Amino acid sequence: MSKPTDEQPAQPPKTFKRATWEWVKSLAIAIVIWLFLRTFVIEAFRIPSGSMEPTLLVGDFLFVNKALYGAQIPFTSIHLPAIRSPRLHDIVVFDSRTEGGVKVVKRVVGLPGDTLQMRDAVLYRDGVRQVEPYIEHTDPAEDPTDSMMYWQVKYLLPRVDRATYHPTRDDWGPLVVPPRDYFVMGDNRDDSFDSRYWGFVPRRVIRGRPMFIYYSFDKKSWKALPFITAIRWGRIFHQPR
Repeated sequence: MSKPTDEQPAQPPKTFKRATWEWVKSLAIAIVIWLFLRTFVIEAFRIPSGSMEPTLLVGDFLFVNKALYGAQIPFTSIHLPAIRSPRLHDIVVFDSRTEGGVKVVKRVVGLPGDTLQMRDAVLYRDGVRQVEPYIEHTDPAEDPTDSMMYWQVKYLLPRVDRATYHPTRDDWGPLVVPPRDYFVMGDNRDDSFDSRYWGFVPRRVIRGRPMFIYYSFDKKSWKALPFITAIRWGRIFHQPR
């Protein structure tokens, strides 16, 4: 009687066609997983302007959490269930209200139903002065007005005289935020094109919240190839708050 053996039968060598097919399958699976994550979980975002300084700088590259507020199913108006709604002081990424196909990042300063007002560059919410340690003023000597700001008239409190209302960058309101809308502003209050000018942000166009900075470099650096020589190492993995 022959003795049992633990040896496995020799596997036939892989053909080029079989090896190629396995490589293609692995690549296809990786692409499907990446597309799923990009569509419903996370997305990369680059800071193009200084409107959120000093919190976010030009040259910061972020990963955005899209699942938090409920990702939109492509080619539909349907959103997946949200983990939670945007909160006061959240930094949010949303579809631009003035440029199609562009995403913008600002901070939520007003929730649905809030009464907002700014006096002498100080923000008041429901009559309470807001403490905002994250903001900066880069041009406090100026207080320009803009014809775009007259959209606010429709949302002013009844006691405000519409005929004499002349909003400026640092003095406007009081106005009421409608249901399902949010009021957002940049942390760089003197250099931010935000809700003061173009209005509220509907809940449906808010896409996500920054998770962390995965890469950052100083675009204004005098060094050659700043994306290599002027990396801001201290900002990598920083969570903007």
